[in-house]
Formats: sequence, C-alpha cells, structure tokens
Amino acid sequence: MIAIGGSIGVGLFKGASGTIQLAGPAVLLTYIIVGLITYIIMRSLGEISVEYPISGSFSSYANEFLSPSMGYITGWSYWFLWAFACMAEITAVGGYMQYWFPDTPGWLWALASLVLLTVINLSNVKMFGEIEFWFALIKVITIIALIVGGLAIVIINFVNSDFQEIGFSNLWSHGGFCPKGIESIIFALGPVAASFVGVETIGLTAGEAENPEKTLPSAINKVIVRVCIFYVGSLFVIMSLFPWNQMDPENSAFVLTFDQIGLKSAAGVINFVVLTAALSACNSGIFSSGRMLHTLASQDCAPRALQKLNKKNIPVLAVLCSTFFMLIGVGLFLIFPKGAFNMVLSAAVVSGMFIWAVILITQIKFRKTLNNEQLSKLKYKSIFFPYANYIALALLVLILVMCALNDAFSAGVFLFPIWVVILMIAYKIQKSIKDKIHHKN
Repeated sequence: MIAIGGSIGVGLFKGASGTIQLAGPAVLLTYIIVGLITYIIMRSLGEISVEYPISGSFSSYANEFLSPSMGYITGWSYWFLWAFACMAEITAVGGYMQYWFPDTPGWLWALASLVLLTVINLSNVKMFGEIEFWFALIKVITIIALIVGGLAIVIINFVNSDFQEIGFSNLWSHGGFCPKGIESIIFALGPVAASFVGVETIGLTAGEAENPEKTLPSAINKVIVRVCIFYVGSLFVIMSLFPWNQMDPENSAFVLTFDQIGLKSAAGVINFVVLTAALSACNSGIFSSGRMLHTLASQDCAPRALQKLNKKNIPVLAVLCSTFFMLIGVGLFLIFPKGAFNMVLSAAVVSGMFIWAVILITQIKFRKTLNNEQLSKLKYKSIFFPYANYIALALLVLILVMCALNDAFSAGVFLFPIWVVILMIAYKIQKSIKDKIHHKN
C-alpha cells in the first residue's frame, strides 16, 4: 500500500484529462510501457534489497557497488526529489482546503498539515505505515468505484451528462486509436513516467520491515500489476464514457465520470481524494527524505548528528531537518512566481528518472560480485537479466529526451545536470577536508 500510495497521486485524479490529450486512447500503451519499465526497475531493486535489507536502499547500494561519490549523488538527489515534491504537495493542500474554507489562508492549512505529518513520522514506523495504508486505500477505493461504475454505465448505455456518445467505440471512433500518430505514444512517456515516480519508496522500507524476504517480493509483484490496472483501467473507462477529444485538460476527468455516474457533489469528493493524495505524498516524502538523510550521515556525507536514532529507531533529527527545509520551501513558494515552482518540481521529476537508472546500473554491478553458487542462492531474482536492464536504461534515456521536448519538464532536464555538478564539487571538497584531517591525525 505504501508503494501504491507513492505512485498514484494527484496527477491521475486531476491531470488525467491532460495526459489523454497528449496521445488520445493510445496513451494506454504509454502507461503499459512505463509500467513494464517500472516493474524491471523494482525487480532489480528487490533483488538487492532482499539480500541487504537496509533503510538507505539504493543510495547505500550505489555507495557499495558503484562508488562512494555515486552513493553521495544518489542520496542527495533522492532527498532533493522528496524535499521539493513535498513542498509542492503541502502547498497544494492549502488550495484544496480553501475549496471548503475559502476565507482561510492557504498557508495555515499547509503549516498545520506539515506539523501533523511530522508528528506522525516521529511517533513510530507502525503509525506511519498505518496512516499511509488508509491514505492509499482512499485512492484505491475511488479508482475501483470509477472503474466499476463507469463500466456499468457503458454496458447499460446510461447518459447523465452533456456527453451523448458512450461506449467502447470511443476508443477508436474519433480519429482512430492512435489519432496523433505513433510519435504521440513516445511523446507522452515523460508525463506518464513522472506519475510513477514514488514506487521505489518501497525499497526504503526494507530496513524496517519485519520479514523483508517475504514482504518485499510480494509487495513488488503485486503493486506493479495493481498500479497498471488502476492507471490503465481508469483511463480505459474514462475514454469509453467520453470522447477523448472533447475533454477539457483544465477539468478533472474523474469529476466528469462521477458526474456521469450520478454522484452529487462529485467535485467535492474528488477534492477530498486529491487532498488525501497530497497528504499521502507528503507523508511518504517525510519518511523517505528523513531516512535518506540518516543514510547520508551514516556514510559521512552529512553531519553525523543526523544518523542518531531514538528509542523507537527513528532518525528524529534527520526527519526534523527535512521538514524544516520543507517549511522554508512553502514560504518561498508563496513568494516566488509559479514559474520558479514548476522549474524546481520538474527537476525533482528528472531526478526520479536518474534514481531509476542508478538502481538498474547498481544491480548490474551487484551481479558481477557474485559467483555461480551465490547467484543460485539469490532469494528474489530480477527478470531477463541483463537484457531487461539495458532495455529499461535505453527507454529511460528516451524518456529524458521526451522530457526535454516537453515544456513542463524541459527546465528540469537542463537544471538537473547543474545540480549533479554542484554535488560532485561538494563531494570533492568534503573528501578533501576529510583527507586532510585524517592525514593530520
């Protein structure tokens, strides 16, 4: 449920119409392609995580099997991803609450939510998991309701809106299944891949799972299938209910669908769902950024005080530092224009693609450390190694190219390399200082 919560977010509930406009019904193929890429990545991560279940996950593995500098860059990039993503989500919470309380300041709701989620993350890991379970369950129930209710309407051909054309024929009747050409399927890769970022969070839970050898493989195998069903299934139903070319990207396709089903106050229901989706993303972000900061400290890549755990094995200071940074970010985003907000958020999405690539490369290096006997004893193997890794890496490169051509993500493609250069310089300076201290001693 944590993985589902991390990968199904506001983008699906509010941005489905915009995604559909990119490629028409053929966008379903884009989701299937990205789903397969994600599955390959998660199997690769799962193989190492089951053998070495530590909370630092891919940052620790990159440090061990690639190089300390790559572990440094990976860890800080993932912290960057969630810190800025949480800023966006927690800022959005204020806007969602103003739907019901228009006279209240949005920053007040954002602050209250951040404080509440921080307290939850500082209580115990079980509390975090319990809250995330219920947040994810709300999203799952909403999607299932849409799929079941929408299919029922298609089958009985019930019309309850301005859209008179209902039926599976909507998937091919308005310019064909691929109305914008094969290239549109490829062009949609960037936005679709962005919606899957977060599923790798499950790797960070390995160090605190009771039985990772059992729970991690089960979670990885099930979550990819369910996420793909939820994404593909919900968009399949939506495009059967409404001609894809008549949907407004500014309006939620989910609101349209529930209106069609006959649910009064559909807009209010979806607003509640996107509110919980935003809170879920921020909840996962606080957990992930705190654990990653703790890992960086244990690798001497951040102040050592951040690696301290309390009696409940929670890195309290690391969590507080992450949430404090998010708090500053909320204030900055209230001051700076939306353009700066979107630039930083796009860079965070691109960093997610970088993390996925690191996972695939790390697993290739991990395999090279094993002899035949050790390889035969692996408890959970990746699929079609190493060909699946190379195919996934090639597709990730293609996704980055598509992001560079998309106005919503192009800034991130060009900003992220600058971020990596800054990290490399910081690592060199830090290593130089450590070497001098060590030489003196």
